[in-house]
Amino acid sequence: MARQLDARIERFALHGSFTIARGAKTHVDVVVAQIRDGDHQGRGEGTAIYYRGDSAHAALAAIAACGDAIAAGAGRADLLGLLPAGAARNALDCALWDLEARQTGTRVWQRLGLPVPQPLLTAYTISLGEIDAMVAAATAARGRELLKIKLGSGDGPDGDVARMAAIRRAAPDARLIVDANEAWGDTDIERTLARLAALGVELVEQPVPAGKDAQLDGLRAAVPLCADESCHDRSSLDAIIGRYRFINIKLDKAGGLTEALALRHAAATRGLGVMTGCMLCTSLAIAPAFLVAMQGHYADLDGPLLIADRPHGLAFAGSDVWPPDAALWG
Repeated sequence: MARQLDARIERFALHGSFTIARGAKTHVDVVVAQIRDGDHQGRGEGTAIYYRGDSAHAALAAIAACGDAIAAGAGRADLLGLLPAGAARNALDCALWDLEARQTGTRVWQRLGLPVPQPLLTAYTISLGEIDAMVAAATAARGRELLKIKLGSGDGPDGDVARMAAIRRAAPDARLIVDANEAWGDTDIERTLARLAALGVELVEQPVPAGKDAQLDGLRAAVPLCADESCHDRSSLDAIIGRYRFINIKLDKAGGLTEALALRHAAATRGLGVMTGCMLCTSLAIAPAFLVAMQGHYADLDGPLLIADRPHGLAFAGSDVWPPDAALWG
């Protein structure tokens, strides 16, 4: 019996709104791929990279177009030629990993030769907003060890530094990382980083627009920089070297667990640190990302905390996310 591919779009409401420099969202649409093969089935989830012009409906159509290839036995390596990196390939790639695990009775982490997964410290995101609102959010998050602060306000780096100073007062014991979401291009980034270093900020993501990374050449960065929008898969790495010290690996950017694992290995061989991040998503998408995060330096896997997650999703306790159960994925 040939394998069967089903796909659908599912919508999940956010707890409040999620705001970054590019805008605000109150819900997220994810695309889910499900591959059945006899008594076994595997699932994968993807979130469209909206700033690259992708959408849930486009991802759904791309998955559907792969139906015949999947039925004929296309595997994860074949997907690299069938689809570009993005939500569609991520959902299919992760569904195939899940299916293989269930067919063999072996967890994905075992297939990868990884140690038994343990809880991971994950960042908790504070959305961009007015200072008072961000301070209130940081105050409510007291006790969380690692906060990721979304910046890129309309009042420029000076306003962002003021936000961080207020947040530091509200969360004096928290570790702080910052995501500028490409908003500091053509500004005095070196000065801004020095001011953030004085506040104990330990990492800054994507200060300049993707494609304009040359603005970072010769920069004396008081805080390590992490490439996010400028790094999607292995083909991105040449433009990263010498400008960033970390990369943010997201399975939706890489186009699945297969490429994300290859990217992590390639980054390590080039001396780059790794943050494993996520789009707005459910626990089904975080489960495979967890396996990449086990091998990195930072985990930013709080997507399910920001939405009305799936039933029986991942467990979050304190500042940690717990490993996925086989009932969820892989």
